[in-house]
Amino acid sequence: MASPVVESLSKKANSTIVCYAPTMITTNGIWQGDNPLDYSLPLFVLQLTLVVVTTRLLVVVLKPLRQPRVIAEILGGVILGPSLLGRNEAFANTIFPLRSVMVLETMANIGLLYFLFLVGVEMDLAVIRRTGKKAISIAVGGMILPFLIGCGFSFVKSKVSTTHAAEATRTNGTFVLFLGVALAVTAFPVLARILAELKLLNTELGRVAMSSALVNDICAWILLALAIALAENESNSLASLWVILSSVAFVAFCIFAVRPAIMWMIRRTPEGENFSDFCICLILTGVMISGFITDAIGTHSVFGAFVFGLIIPNGPLGVTLVEKLEDFVSGLLLPLFFAISGLKTNIRAVTEPLTWLRLVVLISVACIGKVFGTAVVAYYHNMGIQEGITLGLLMNSKGLVEMIVLNVGKDQKVLDDESFALMVVTALLMTGTIAPIVTSIYRPARRFVPYKKRTIQKSKPDAELRILTCIHTPRNVPTLINLLEATNPTKRSPICAYVLHLVELTGRASAMLIVHNTRKSGRPTLNRTQAQSDHIINAFENYEQHATYVSVQPLTAISPYSSMHEDICNLAEDKRVAFIIIPFHKQQTVDGGMEATNPAFRMVNQNVLANAPCSVGILVDRGLNGSTRLAANQVSHHVVVLFFGGPDDREALAYAWRMSEHPGITVMVMRFIPGEDVVGTAVMEPTQDPNNPSVLTVVTDADREKQLDEEYINEFRMRTGSDETIIFREVVVNNGEETVAAIRSIDSIHDLYIVGRGQGMISPLTAGLTDWSECPELGAIGDLLASSDFAATVSVLVVQQYVGQGPHIDELNTPDSPRADQDEQFNRRQAPVPPRS
Repeated sequence: MASPVVESLSKKANSTIVCYAPTMITTNGIWQGDNPLDYSLPLFVLQLTLVVVTTRLLVVVLKPLRQPRVIAEILGGVILGPSLLGRNEAFANTIFPLRSVMVLETMANIGLLYFLFLVGVEMDLAVIRRTGKKAISIAVGGMILPFLIGCGFSFVKSKVSTTHAAEATRTNGTFVLFLGVALAVTAFPVLARILAELKLLNTELGRVAMSSALVNDICAWILLALAIALAENESNSLASLWVILSSVAFVAFCIFAVRPAIMWMIRRTPEGENFSDFCICLILTGVMISGFITDAIGTHSVFGAFVFGLIIPNGPLGVTLVEKLEDFVSGLLLPLFFAISGLKTNIRAVTEPLTWLRLVVLISVACIGKVFGTAVVAYYHNMGIQEGITLGLLMNSKGLVEMIVLNVGKDQKVLDDESFALMVVTALLMTGTIAPIVTSIYRPARRFVPYKKRTIQKSKPDAELRILTCIHTPRNVPTLINLLEATNPTKRSPICAYVLHLVELTGRASAMLIVHNTRKSGRPTLNRTQAQSDHIINAFENYEQHATYVSVQPLTAISPYSSMHEDICNLAEDKRVAFIIIPFHKQQTVDGGMEATNPAFRMVNQNVLANAPCSVGILVDRGLNGSTRLAANQVSHHVVVLFFGGPDDREALAYAWRMSEHPGITVMVMRFIPGEDVVGTAVMEPTQDPNNPSVLTVVTDADREKQLDEEYINEFRMRTGSDETIIFREVVVNNGEETVAAIRSIDSIHDLYIVGRGQGMISPLTAGLTDWSECPELGAIGDLLASSDFAATVSVLVVQQYVGQGPHIDELNTPDSPRADQDEQFNRRQAPVPPRS
């Protein structure tokens, strides 16, 4: 048997020779007397497990503090390294012995290689062309001062730490460049996550920050390539020139030779079919070859992988590569790289108190420099001082590129242990403090756009009706198109439909609102999301061409589900929309039941109901007889309105009233009236605060609501009395059971129910129906009609009328907020709806 690994220190200072036994890869087992940790594979598996578990635990711990994942990953390495657990020699020699470093770093760099390939694949260079001078100037302004500060600090540091004059002269230039780049860089992926956490992605500030960070990232890559070229060839300036020229030649070869070859492979794959395993393997091998070439010519291997990723054309190939690699690379291998950075960080190497003082000065001056540079340029572009300072703070985000810079600098002996530890701590502190500081100093005021026609009931019959339709998947498209046509667009009152495709923010993409223009035919789609958006856009554009008096404006909102309602509400307010239609979170199965598609859709719906600036309709989609090509004279629907009373029911009736003017639509209004045996009367639901003066006016408000109901019903009957397509029935019921029986007795010929949500109303006619409610956000009747056990498989539109903002105009309450329901009820009492004029 081969002898165990022998480690011997040479007589030369600061150098270690590690001897490896090539046969000691896998163990024979503990029953044979072997220690698994003496063998490289079991040891690596244990190290990887320890790193992943530690970083994941830290992610959970730091999540309430709104810290990005990169903080947890670097911190995990610092904890496992010589700064904390590694101080115990038994732990360090057992879990992270010197002989394991080569395997660990090799795997970490392979993970880094493929991760940066994916970053290149997902990066859209067209965004840089679209950013304009504003983002470019802000990016450059935010880089110059920190770069100069890093250079100044590096001069001081190199004079202090370097004793030999010749060595000082040799390292000073590269040290300046490395430190300057490390302080000037902004981490694009980390910034995207911070903005998403702070719900600033869809603000103007967020868009400028993301565009500037993208420009900054590209500049950082160029500076990194230059720094590496100089670091590895300091003694020979001609060699550095050859490195730079070779790198330029490599980039040109990738663009003019490799990219056309990949395009040829894509054209050979029939549209809609999966790429062959041979193609995928060829590209994944290409990543390794690119890394090898750039490493061989003197640039870091990650540069080649990143460039190779950039030349992959946008489209299904990129999507396939991301789907196959992302979870494994970013979830398992990439944390190894950050952990390695932490393991190299020995905070104990910083021994002098003066050094810690220099660290504090460095962080403060670098942060202030970036904030000042960014704020000045932002002010030049007519942004406010507060926004400029916030933007500067956000641009201080550090992450992957800085860690690569620091690791290369340490490997090339440009950075000593002390400098490396200082810069890692700087990155942690600068990135970790961004979210808390920005949260405390920047609270964007909610814009309030004054417009009156926020409901269908208040909309003038001879004016344009603006509707915002939200779509998660193409499955909802046919029903929504038929519903729009049934809404009766006419020359006197046309419809302007804003079609918003809702897409979850994933990976390192930036949140944005995309306004679609007519796309050129034959243009390839960017990814699956783009393909879905194209499908939706084409369907609605096709409808617009065949329909009359309908204009369609397609948009796509890409944001986290937690803040998606802000996109919807802001767009509705900007476009002065009267009605938002959003799909129910459940869809119909083959057997007629209802199953949840995505629990997050429900949260979006609840948030929209709580914060919408206009009326809202939740569409329970069970089909609405039709294709996507319906001419106006082909529409035929039988609509039922269930009227119990209250603002939501009046809004439902107003919508059905508009639909009834369509020649192909029959409307039946079923009004439920309390019988003699009913217990109690319908009242507005009081708040829980007994000291609230509005509680004293509950009865008055209920009487007013009843009066408004009577006036609106009388007006409806008077104007539609001679219309044979409208049927009005009054049903006397005494309790919830009789109400359900009356609803179940309705003919199965109908294909759409329109009901009010009934929020804030307590009616004895629906008593007991909410006890077993699955989806309270639909109200008692809406939940009954949407339930799986309801016999009729009919589409349902649950309507909530907008009745005013109330006193808390600047607060966006969510359903999770304890005051949300109370505020909403209070708002309803504050602004009762006047009768229709």
